[in-house]
Amino acid sequence: MDMNKEIKKLESVYLEKPQRVFSMYLNTDPSDPDQQGGEWKIHLKNGLNNFESYLQEDGDSDEKRNFWAVKEKVENFVKENEQNFRKSLVIFATADDSIWFAERFQMPVETEFHWEETAKVDQLKKMYDSFPKTGIILTQKEAIKIMDTELGTLKDSQMFELDLNTEDWKQYTTHPAQAPKGDSSRSTPQEQYKERFEANRYRWYKSLAPKLDKLAKDRQWERIYLVGDKEEADDLRDNMNKEVTDIVNKNMLDHEEMKVIDEVVSQ
Repeated sequence: MDMNKEIKKLESVYLEKPQRVFSMYLNTDPSDPDQQGGEWKIHLKNGLNNFESYLQEDGDSDEKRNFWAVKEKVENFVKENEQNFRKSLVIFATADDSIWFAERFQMPVETEFHWEETAKVDQLKKMYDSFPKTGIILTQKEAIKIMDTELGTLKDSQMFELDLNTEDWKQYTTHPAQAPKGDSSRSTPQEQYKERFEANRYRWYKSLAPKLDKLAKDRQWERIYLVGDKEEADDLRDNMNKEVTDIVNKNMLDHEEMKVIDEVVSQ
């Protein structure tokens, strides 16, 4: 999904009565002190019921039917996905299905509901401004992990691992531990391996940098974060043509991917 295009599409919507656009930002963050008991369920129920009560009083039966149709879609999506909620849920919907946007994000929102002629995209735009298409590059000696992210959500990840016999970087779509590989540092005495790596690190990282630049261009990254040992990250940054937004001096290659994203979000 191209989030920029989605936002522009939502911004262009204007519907006359009895058609309306439903906009919802729901805080589902389990780490939020106000969400410890799953309070988002109450906020969702109250938000939907408030519109229903208002439309009942308004007396427009066509608009009421349209809202019921949207309400059913929203409730079904929540029921099917609530076990996988992250920090927030954002939904835009119309009764005729011309608009249906439902995404779970790893970024916080303020809970709000709208039923109006236009989609309320202000919060979504702020989220995108703070976390556009972003590349997170994790370094740890001869292993480099690439995370393609947007709005705090992982879109794709891949690994590069240096074959110390051929001095070539091999690319994997999964963790290299799951892929067949030849002899590497694990067959080399630790001290000997360490000395060899330190002596050749700059040159080896220089040979990988063009591939990282190409990834950044192909994925249209607006920001790039390097995560890893300071000297390794500095070498990688110095060899890349693309500008690096920031460096996080932590070894997080083996950390769960959402923890890495949270670390970058907090920068």
